[in-house]
Amino acid sequence: MTSASIAIRPIASKADRKQFVDLPFRLYKGDPNWVPPLKGEALGLITPEKNGWFSHAKAQLFLAERGGKVVGRVAAHIDTLALTMNPAQGFGPGCGQFGLLDAEDGIVANALITAAEGWLRHQGMNRVLGPISMSVWEEPGLLVDGYDHPPTIMMGHAKPEYRDWIENAGYTRVKELLTYELDITLPFPPLLQRIIASGEKNPRIRIREVDKTKFDEEAAIILAILNDAWSDNWGFVPLTEPEIKDVGVKLKPIVFNDLIRIAEVDGRPVAFMITLPDLNEAIAPLNGNLLPFGWAKLLLWLRKPKVKTMRVPLMGVLKELQSSRMASQLAFMMIEYIKRASVANYGATRGEIGWILEDNQGMRSIADAIGCHVNKRYWIYEKAL
Repeated sequence: MTSASIAIRPIASKADRKQFVDLPFRLYKGDPNWVPPLKGEALGLITPEKNGWFSHAKAQLFLAERGGKVVGRVAAHIDTLALTMNPAQGFGPGCGQFGLLDAEDGIVANALITAAEGWLRHQGMNRVLGPISMSVWEEPGLLVDGYDHPPTIMMGHAKPEYRDWIENAGYTRVKELLTYELDITLPFPPLLQRIIASGEKNPRIRIREVDKTKFDEEAAIILAILNDAWSDNWGFVPLTEPEIKDVGVKLKPIVFNDLIRIAEVDGRPVAFMITLPDLNEAIAPLNGNLLPFGWAKLLLWLRKPKVKTMRVPLMGVLKELQSSRMASQLAFMMIEYIKRASVANYGATRGEIGWILEDNQGMRSIADAIGCHVNKRYWIYEKAL
């Protein structure tokens, strides 16, 4: 089989988008650790009218066909905000991305990557990062370790051979993203318990739950801390209002007051921690479809979710405090309070924190201190065009 037998074409219709979304359901059939996404959500991700990220980005999606059968897919995209970032932080001028790569074999994968690179060159790009699907805030990186258990909500899965396919196309690793897991039924070490108790006695500190009835106000507080706390991080691109609106719509059903905390010092919000029940546990049996009865099952679950796993996708503390002892103390307090609620109110036994950048020593130290271990590794690659 040669690349000459493969036809690569840009998608051009709703039918093409459906084929783009449907392909992984065939390729991953039989993989017990792949979680089928809800097809409506997957379509929304690649439809400009339904994804606020497209307000500052553009993309070209490609399908690969062999003998009239769809055998692969990929997206090439450019984030105009990412183009304005400092190149030392990952993106920068001339940097495009690829993502949503799936293929039957390495020949197909290589043809798709070549097509994505060609489009990016035509758009004036001279470097490419990937896989990133589609925004860095969604599912960045290729899974390279941790294939033996399913991903949590908003994390990706891939076949082991994808790594060789990407590296054989001339890509080198530029950054590793880590997720950590821990048994949240176990108490923290005595030293951490003393640090938490000390914080509870400090009248300057308040760790509060969010108020979902004031969703927009609470989201604004968290966003302000996030944009400050993460602004120097590798890969950071600020969230825009259209994206925030879309994220709010998607995540509001799984936002629970006792799982999201804001830390205040002297009445001022300075840190936050967001925890989500692992929606993947509920959607995995639905095979991507809410009909005919999937919607009822999901609605029932959302009313009072019972899960094994809680995921912490985001934590942040204002930069002015990041080198202080108080930053760690606030983190330990928020983790402890959410851990208690997760076990008592949702039946959870496992927590997952991440992703965390490999060089984020502050967060990695916190993860180590509370007894976490790395359970998955994701790599982001780069290549000069």
